Amino acid sequence: MTATPDQRRARMTALCGGLILVLALGALLLPEVGASSGALIVGELLLIAGLLEVIAATGRRAARLPATLAGLVTMAAGTLFLAREETRFLPNLTVMTFWLVLRVALLVAATLQASGSTVRRWTGLAAATDLALAAILVLGLPLASIIVALFGTTSDLVASFSWILALSFLATGAMLLQIAICEREGAA
Repeated sequence: MTATPDQRRARMTALCGGLILVLALGALLLPEVGASSGALIVGELLLIAGLLEVIAATGRRAARLPATLAGLVTMAAGTLFLAREETRFLPNLTVMTFWLVLRVALLVAATLQASGSTVRRWTGLAAATDLALAAILVLGLPLASIIVALFGTTSDLVASFSWILALSFLATGAMLLQIAICEREGAA
């Protein structure tokens, strides 16, 4: 029995979503690495997540362009982290904030374009998550206190970045898994 195009698309989207969830778990381990290599790891995580997002987006029927652009923005942010000579986190705070804000705009566009699709709720949820994370970075809320409680004393910025990445990746991975379910059912 051969798989239908909807089933093939669903499998690829689910695989990408699952791999992004694995990246979310990896992001939680970021406080365990040194600050100098931490920015490089952030760049690698963003680059891989963006690539997976682009792969998943190319098969979408609804909102393909903004979903693809969201993945490309993530890859661009990863490239900026990897290309910077200075690997301390403070200068990269701006990159992280702009990445989230651009993703919000693109995910909102994807939500609006998917008006008749059942995935609209999930792209909207991912956009809301990234908006909240951008606000946390802008307002400087002590998100890192959770990491300190779990892992002990570590750089607040490294801990914040790990949670920002993990939560954004969690929302994106969950969104892709839900999209895969909709695609499998032919409802995307």
